[in-house]
Amino acid sequence: QVQLVESGGGLVQAGDSLTLSCAASGRTDSIYPMGWFRQAPGKEREFVAAISRSLRSTNFADSVKDRFTISRDNAKNLVFLQMNSLKPEDTAVYYCAVRSSGGNNYAPSRSSEYGYWGQGTQVTVSS
Repeated sequence: QVQLVESGGGLVQAGDSLTLSCAASGRTDSIYPMGWFRQAPGKEREFVAAISRSLRSTNFADSVKDRFTISRDNAKNLVFLQMNSLKPEDTAVYYCAVRSSGGNNYAPSRSSEYGYWGQGTQVTVSS
């Protein structure tokens, strides 16, 4: 089992930056890709970004590409989402997710690929 706890959400203005963190605990040796998803009110959960265990592969949704960066610290079992140039449409609950199998360079975008999820952290971007 893997437990995930997100932090760093909050209320910001359009154009601001924010960094989300996710701390993993439990069977952290089994963690392969780590990802971020988000869900806005009335919408389905959508993929944001993912990073492979090797750090060599990253994957981003088109809507956040060139604005968001994903990174991870395998020694500390942390994954980060650096969000720049935030827009009101980025408002959502952001979820951290990990997969406990897969290749070292695997960074999938489908939510069904991930077996463990955090509780989420709210990000609100005002215009």
